[in-house]
Amino acid sequence: MSKLNGIKNIIFDLGGVILDIDFTVTQREFAKLGLKNIESTFGQYHQIGFFDQFDRGEIDEEEFLGNAKELFPDAVTTQQIKDAWNAMLFDLPPHRFELLKELGKKYRLFLMSNTNIIHYKEYQDIIRKTYGISGLDELFEKAYYSFLVGMRKPEDRFFNLILNENGLAANETLFIDDTSTNTDAAEKLGVKGLWLQPGNDIIKLCEN
Repeated sequence: MSKLNGIKNIIFDLGGVILDIDFTVTQREFAKLGLKNIESTFGQYHQIGFFDQFDRGEIDEEEFLGNAKELFPDAVTTQQIKDAWNAMLFDLPPHRFELLKELGKKYRLFLMSNTNIIHYKEYQDIIRKTYGISGLDELFEKAYYSFLVGMRKPEDRFFNLILNENGLAANETLFIDDTSTNTDAAEKLGVKGLWLQPGNDIIKLCEN
């Protein structure tokens, strides 16, 4: 694949690239619980403020669930909200698991995810149970989670943190994400961006 020419480092997004996710499942579950104005409240490309704060680790799980509960009828419990929040998470398919292990033999691999503590605990548990490893971090040289570093994509400082902390040359680094806003931000910093559009799979990196 031409995108890998001259590449020594690959930074992967998590949801929609490594891990199968579907935001619409959580939207449907939220709607069942009585949430109004779904699209303006929570979605892949837009969400109200406290969702972003949760992704940056600016509020903890308890505060997030408390804020979220105010959006629902009184009878809805925080556990129901938490279950609906996690409903978008699926699994890491075996072919991607094997691909990451193979790519790790040739490239320096990093993970860069906009995520939160609730989702983090859920998908790490899925990975441990499915593959018998300690967690996602085992597949990368280093994993960067937004709620732990206090930054979100597409902020320049998030990209620069990874580049600078690991001594990565931007022009030798490929960033793969399923959101074009994020790949555009990477390219402005000199990183090669690959927008993984719906229906595509990173397995194509190994074709030819």
